Amino acid sequence: MWNMPVFNTDFYHFANWFLLYSMLGWLLESAYMSFCNRRLTNRGFVRGPICPIYGVGFLGAYFLFRPISHNWLLLYVVGCISATALEFVVAKIMLRVFGAVWWNYENKPFNYKGILCLESTLAWGLYAICLFAFVHDGISRLSDSYSMTVGKILVIVGFVYYVSDFIYCIMRAKRSEGLDKDGILVKTE
Repeated sequence: MWNMPVFNTDFYHFANWFLLYSMLGWLLESAYMSFCNRRLTNRGFVRGPICPIYGVGFLGAYFLFRPISHNWLLLYVVGCISATALEFVVAKIMLRVFGAVWWNYENKPFNYKGILCLESTLAWGLYAICLFAFVHDGISRLSDSYSMTVGKILVIVGFVYYVSDFIYCIMRAKRSEGLDKDGILVKTE
């Protein structure tokens, strides 16, 4: 299973990269929002330090944009458009499933219904360039720095932890009244 090919790499590396990108995305977004809110803010849906939309986003961008990674202008434009489209689709799904979106851009200029904004769109393009300029090399080196046995354990434990936390948070979200002004779940209990 671990050697099974997935998008021109093996499943072992794919799974490790996914976990590391999910954690990196959570760390960066939580740090940024903690700075903006002037208090610790968990920006993931779950309680733990994993935000899989970043794993999907970074890996999707890596495999889809690799053929254009040498053209930074094209990479920037495609990164802006595709990530904004993904953000829009995820927001629509969350609205349908939960009746709310766990981010709010209403206070940002040039926003669309609080779910998209120009600032984020422009940032997605920079993230695409950073992905190929240095981030993926660092993630790849990190995942190669520990043994395959350790990597397999990390992936399995991370997956089990995330699924358990996700199920708990889904149940919590279904019972909640909604979100506060920072996008944090508010419990009815």
